[in-house]
Amino acid sequence: MNPIQTLRLTGLLEGLSYLFLLGIAMPLKYLAHQPLAVQIGGWFHGLFFVLFCFALLRAKLSYKWSFFQSGLAFSAAWIPFGTFVLDRKLKQIETPGD
Repeated sequence: MNPIQTLRLTGLLEGLSYLFLLGIAMPLKYLAHQPLAVQIGGWFHGLFFVLFCFALLRAKLSYKWSFFQSGLAFSAAWIPFGTFVLDRKLKQIETPGD
C-alpha cells in the first residue's frame, strides 16, 4: 500500500472508532452503567490513533508535506468526522484526475 492509501485506511479506522466511543460507548457507560464498551473501544481507538500517527509521518516524509499540511491532517483526528473530511482530500491527492 502506498502512504496515502495507508493514511486513508488508518484515518477511517480512527474516525470510526472515535465515533463509536462518542456515540455508543460513552452513552453505554453513563446511561446503562456498562463501562466495558469504553474500555474495549478506547483500547482500539488508541491503537488506531497511533497507527494513524505513524501513517501520517510516513505520508509527510514521502510527499514532503510542510509542517502546516501535516498539522492540519493531524488535527483531523481530534475533530469528530474530521478524518472523513481528510479522507476526501486524500482521495483527491491519490487520484488527481477525478
